[in-house]
Amino acid sequence: MAPSPTRQRLIGYARVSTEEQATDAQLDELKAAGCEVIHQEHGSGASRTRPVLSRLIREISRGEVLVVVRLDRLARSVSHLLEVIETLEEKGAHFKSLRDPIDTSTPQGMFSLQVLGAVAQLERSLISERTKAGVKAAVAKGKRPGNPGLREGRPEAIRKTALARDRVYMGDLLTAANSFLPVVRQMRPDHSWRDVVQVLNARGQRWTDQSLRRAIKRLVSERMAEPELLRKAGRRPPDDRIMTLVAGIAISNPTPTLREIGAQLEGMRERTPRGGREWKASSVKFQLDRARKMGLAVPEIQ
Repeated sequence: MAPSPTRQRLIGYARVSTEEQATDAQLDELKAAGCEVIHQEHGSGASRTRPVLSRLIREISRGEVLVVVRLDRLARSVSHLLEVIETLEEKGAHFKSLRDPIDTSTPQGMFSLQVLGAVAQLERSLISERTKAGVKAAVAKGKRPGNPGLREGRPEAIRKTALARDRVYMGDLLTAANSFLPVVRQMRPDHSWRDVVQVLNARGQRWTDQSLRRAIKRLVSERMAEPELLRKAGRRPPDDRIMTLVAGIAISNPTPTLREIGAQLEGMRERTPRGGREWKASSVKFQLDRARKMGLAVPEIQ
């Protein structure tokens, strides 16, 4: 008899727009679906700041499934939905909506997700076209685009705009934190900001030393990250720096192979201790073995 498949752990997420609304109906559906844990949050659909959701995504484990009753309970837009699902996939987790044909653990659900991706691209194009058309029409009527208060330098308008931008920035940080903060925690302060940025950008992210440091400073000020992450990195001999960099890549990647780590180092244009451009699997393994002897918690990699 074939062994029965391992049951996936379901984690529920319920959100209502105001404090007056109740989550009872969502809780009943999520419990009926088999959710072992349910996280609740109050916040408007347009709000970018959702600390409960951000923490849930940050702490969800490989193989677990984030479950919502409807898509609008999770995301403020199709683009936001795809961003959340992409982050879950990077962590080896899945997503499921009870009332929509989205279940990333099934081929049918992934097909629906691809359709949503096409819709998101269309949505962005339409918004861009409408914005351009609105500006063109305003100019034709003799109106100047933009905020009049900002053009005139009114302090209240400047303050409101700054606060709005800050809320957007913080919301974006909370949404994306689990894609960069774990790597920063694993590498800082043993590595320079440049090394951390190289590892993150090799994964398709877009950081500079300054933008990453600014993000971590903000998270530290909000008590969402540890102050020691901002400590100055000590100077290391070149060989030690390469060893800890290789170890950092291995620790920050859930399932790397020696060759994949080597390819990442080559993509970062990191030379071998002997100055070579090509990183062989044996060279990577040598550095990881050194790191283990130095007491670093490096996983066993083939």
